[in-house]
Amino acid sequence: MLLPFAGLFCGRLLATTRTFATTALLQYPKLKSHSGTKKRFRSLGSGIFKRGKAGHKHKNVHKSSGRKNELSQTAYSHGTQTAKLKKMLPYGSP
Repeated sequence: MLLPFAGLFCGRLLATTRTFATTALLQYPKLKSHSGTKKRFRSLGSGIFKRGKAGHKHKNVHKSSGRKNELSQTAYSHGTQTAKLKKMLPYGSP
């Protein structure tokens, strides 16, 4: 048996439902990159990361020239450090 208001209710229900797909509901949440890691590391094509060494910016008067030269060199990630950095920077460095 059909009720007289059933057709009206179905009509309103069909009119209020969306006829287009929203992709925001289908995607997983984006992963966030670690802000401090973004500022300190750069990713390389081989999958490892490079960084500058600490202790070279100021208070260099008492340091030997060899030590200052060593601190100015680039350092590279290795082993478990690379795996942790890949988790902190899931999309690579900017």
